Amino acid sequence: MSVLVVGLSHKSAPVPILERAALSAEELPKLLRDLHQTGDVAGTFVISTCNRVEIYADVDRFHAGVAAICELLSRYSGIGTSELTGNLYVHYEERAVKHLLAVASGLDSMVVGEGQILGQVRAALNVSREHGTLGRVLGEVGSVALRTGKRAHAETGIDRTGPSLVSVGIDAALAEFGRARAAEDGPGGDPAQALDGLNMLVVGAGSMSALAATTVVRQGAASVVIANRTRRHAERLAASVGGTTADLADLPGAIAGADLVISCTGATGLVITAEIIESALAIRGQAPDAGTPGSADGRPLVLLDLAMPRDVDTRAADLAGVTVIGMDELAHAGRSARAVPGITDDVAAVRAIVAEEFAAHRSAAHAARVTPTVVALRAKAAEVVDAELARLAGRLRSVEGLDGQALDEIARTVRRVVDKLLHAPTVRVKELAGSPRGDGYDEALRVLFDLDPRTVEAVAVADPEQGDDGSVSAPSAGHEEGGE
Repeated sequence: MSVLVVGLSHKSAPVPILERAALSAEELPKLLRDLHQTGDVAGTFVISTCNRVEIYADVDRFHAGVAAICELLSRYSGIGTSELTGNLYVHYEERAVKHLLAVASGLDSMVVGEGQILGQVRAALNVSREHGTLGRVLGEVGSVALRTGKRAHAETGIDRTGPSLVSVGIDAALAEFGRARAAEDGPGGDPAQALDGLNMLVVGAGSMSALAATTVVRQGAASVVIANRTRRHAERLAASVGGTTADLADLPGAIAGADLVISCTGATGLVITAEIIESALAIRGQAPDAGTPGSADGRPLVLLDLAMPRDVDTRAADLAGVTVIGMDELAHAGRSARAVPGITDDVAAVRAIVAEEFAAHRSAAHAARVTPTVVALRAKAAEVVDAELARLAGRLRSVEGLDGQALDEIARTVRRVVDKLLHAPTVRVKELAGSPRGDGYDEALRVLFDLDPRTVEAVAVADPEQGDDGSVSAPSAGHEEGGE
């Protein structure tokens, strides 16, 4: 079996395609089940975030695996196969493993170094394990990915120099407020103070919403209001940032009192429509078709949409005084963030960690492939030793003065001799397994010692399944890392 990944991300597909491909929390277990029931898939997990949908599978046949995954992804997304395949990328075997390690380390994120993707990878593995679809091979690869991501953040400054999508989005909103203040007061002032005295509304109460609320409070927002479908979640988040709550049923009123609205829910449809914004502007005292920016008191309204599928109706951007910042705009801002001083050195350091972990995994995987042969060889040797010792004991029983203790010492000596003779070749074959034509050494061992292929296969099948490095609570479905 071999690792295969079929996916699409901000690098391969436009936002409208990513939006249609996004999986809901209800769809994910169904997709995992359907994938796992496919004859060519032995194990699978899915990373579905605001900037990527990637299906990882342990497959027996490459082409059959790709075809099965594409068919299911097309069915779940509603995107035609021909349109979907034009936006997909496919990695197989070693390239698939390298890609996962890069993703978990933040190297493939929209904002390089963004840290929440590691939690999303962990959550994807946990969900798959809970539904019994992960399998031994992907469990081991997942463990390597989690360890690689942890090392990237612990041993380099990648997350200190690489901002999150939330911070990039807030910076874009700051620029809008800065422009509005410059138009009113003239150039000058500190852009970092643009949130001072402004009111925030955060729609949603998941991990990205929590990060957004914490960030705006830290940057000096006058007030924070949390609106969420589940009120107790809104109350918990509001309490953590010293804010208040609002009902989703009263979104126009909540928006009317806000300067910046940050929306990040797991909804499958629009949460903030153009009609809701019109109602909010009317409450502010401004007609939707007014020609001057902002509300009656000159305040602009900025909506930051971090959701996938999107929460905010793009038509709202046509209303006077309203700015909508979505994934399209943030993709450009994320590319600009790559120019942060020092990021190049940190990226290089992370790439070195990825290479090191991949090399160690490849070596272990090659060694694991010959392990059934080594185990079968030692088992055969033990059978031969036991049979010969039994025959020797029968012959020596009549020897006068030879007691049981002496027979035991003879048995231990024979076993030590056999172990020492087998030690060097079995250790060496594991070392050579990762070299060019390494499989040949495994085959040679089988031929030289006349090992029964059925015995070797039985050992391989009996290999116990291993999981990754532990379970944690999954963040809210459908959103990456604070968004890649």
